[in-house]
Amino acid sequence: MAVQPYLVFDGNCEDVLSFYENVFGTEAKRMTFGEAPPHPDHPLPEEAKSRIMHANLEVEGTTLMFSDTFPGTPYAPGSAISLALVGSDVDKLRSYFEGLAVGGTVTMPLQETFWSKLYGQVRDPFGIDWQISYSEQ
Repeated sequence: MAVQPYLVFDGNCEDVLSFYENVFGTEAKRMTFGEAPPHPDHPLPEEAKSRIMHANLEVEGTTLMFSDTFPGTPYAPGSAISLALVGSDVDKLRSYFEGLAVGGTVTMPLQETFWSKLYGQVRDPFGIDWQISYSEQ
């Protein structure tokens, strides 16, 4: 299991990734919103298609994770960071999620997504945003 910093940007994540790739001499893995499977009930606005939905970059043994906001989402530069807790023990992940939610706010219930069999988002009682995600690795 790992806790990884997750940095969020407002439409300029591609520029951020290019900058960090150059600085650290490594290449990020990226996926845009436009590359995600379409959802028939929620068509993707044109301005969202090129934004980064998820990216990760290895820097000296630490995985940094990145994304852009969805167009129209409120954004405050420099404050959009969450901690991503990634692991393969479903029971532990559920327990962590439930514990963080006590006195906090569930922003996305734990559920299966197209990228993970278990994923959810919660803001703990101290205002820290967490992403809980299953990964077999």
